Amino acid sequence: MRRVMRAALPNAVSAYLNKRQIAVAKRRQSGNVIIEDDWKSARQTKALQSVLLILQGMMGSRERCMYCVDSHGSDIDHFRPKTRYPSFAYRRKNMLLCCTECGRFKGGQFPLAGRRPLLIDPTAEDPWQHLDFDPDTGVLTARFDLGANGWSAKGAKTVEVLRLDRREGMAAGYLKSFRRLTSVLQTSFAALGAGGKSAEELLASLEKADDHGLLPWCFLGAGRDLAPFRELRQEYPQAWAHCVSVLT
Repeated sequence: MRRVMRAALPNAVSAYLNKRQIAVAKRRQSGNVIIEDDWKSARQTKALQSVLLILQGMMGSRERCMYCVDSHGSDIDHFRPKTRYPSFAYRRKNMLLCCTECGRFKGGQFPLAGRRPLLIDPTAEDPWQHLDFDPDTGVLTARFDLGANGWSAKGAKTVEVLRLDRREGMAAGYLKSFRRLTSVLQTSFAALGAGGKSAEELLASLEKADDHGLLPWCFLGAGRDLAPFRELRQEYPQAWAHCVSVLT
């Protein structure tokens, strides 16, 4: 997973979503709304097609799913399922880009701890505060929270619902990205030492190689103590500090 910054919607699209949400609220008062049918109708409009294109643009040229960051994001997912939360059906901040597999696994699930969601919203928080990565297998797991002396409840539930620890193809993709990052960094040491590559250029090369949003884990998480990231921190502290400052 990676943290995703939301892009603004055109005013006309925002106005359409607001109008549609108000209409749903009025129809709910009279008990005359089937949200699945309402969404199916709205989904064919140019406004919702624009929303999908903007969500895909937020994930770069490869348009990756916001949950797994491995497969192509093909449709709009409601973070809070619209059948359980029709008042969120047309809210911009409730719409994420989802692949077919993540959509099938998530379905209408939305676990809560009291009123607090136990699924990670990558547009609202840093997923690596709750997730960890196994550099030997490529599998995503819940992060152990030293302060709480336990596994992140949000990380554990997200892994469970989306089956992030049981998808071999996805794990292979994450592992490939990690190996590519280590290769880029290892081949950059000589240029860094000779002054032929700046910290900015190094980070740009790493970001280009990072298909799965692993850089925060490599620089801010457990990866910082693994080679070759450990060597960068110890031998090139200025380059390391620049990368950390940008990724924080």
